[in-house]
Amino acid sequence: MEANGVLIMDSSPLGRAGESTRKIMFTVCLTLVPALAVSVWMFGWDAVRVLALTAVFTVGVEALIAKFSNTKIDYLDGSALLTGILLAMNVPSNAPWWMLLIGAIVAVVIGKQVFGGLGQNIFNPALVARVFLLISFPMQMTSWPLPGAFDGTTGATPLGILKTEGIGAIKTIGVGDLAMGHIGGSLGEISALALLIGSLYLFYKKYITWEIPVVFIGTVFVFTGAFYLINPAQYASPVFHIFTGGLFLGALYMATDMVTSPLSFKGKLLFGFGCGFFTALIRLFGSYPEGVSFAILFMNAFVPLLDRYFPDKKFGMVKNG
Repeated sequence: MEANGVLIMDSSPLGRAGESTRKIMFTVCLTLVPALAVSVWMFGWDAVRVLALTAVFTVGVEALIAKFSNTKIDYLDGSALLTGILLAMNVPSNAPWWMLLIGAIVAVVIGKQVFGGLGQNIFNPALVARVFLLISFPMQMTSWPLPGAFDGTTGATPLGILKTEGIGAIKTIGVGDLAMGHIGGSLGEISALALLIGSLYLFYKKYITWEIPVVFIGTVFVFTGAFYLINPAQYASPVFHIFTGGLFLGALYMATDMVTSPLSFKGKLLFGFGCGFFTALIRLFGSYPEGVSFAILFMNAFVPLLDRYFPDKKFGMVKNG
């Protein structure tokens, strides 16, 4: 089989695929362009600054590791770049450069290389960095510039407003504002529509499949909808929950990470359900307003178990009987 232009001989059955790690990674990066364009439109040059710095930092850190390590590391295969872009989409546009550098180091070193590099990591590297930054620098990670306010004005996210001020404070926020990005938040959580548009090509190429995103988002919708029906005066509608926060970014681009998600159909269904359940649980009853990152990382830890009990059918395998 062929991988990254190198012919690898292995035991049968063999197959030849035209895809390479580099092609897949750069394709995923390109599909994020619509969401990045919206973030630049809303936050201006600050969004460009954050994106450029995280990309340079993650690739640079991996290049340094490749230089001083005995292990051969292809830091230009696109994986470090994708990690940098996803990290940028998980932080505020006013994040200081030093915090972005720390995030890049955590993502590449702790989230990826300590496990053995690409394909060996258990947790999504960008999410490891995001949670680390959130816990270490809560003030900087919860100071969200308002879209279109280029004077440094900051405010809470819709989920933050809901958590601190209650249901009455979000009644003026419409679905259109949530879907199109007219809300405060990180670069990657302000436009669910742009993320969905970009991901359509990933579905077309079958880089990702429907199970995890649909079950993830659907589970959040069902659980938050149940509480909304019980007490709409206290709980936000399920439509609000699926279009706000990092749900679309997490469900489409981070929970579907090929390395840290299950291989089998049943495993993906259970993984998506777990991500959705814990996201809804944290949003409804947790101390943090958002739970997507924590939920995905928590379920990442169960992927080896899911792959063991729900193994993927091997190529060429014939079911007995």
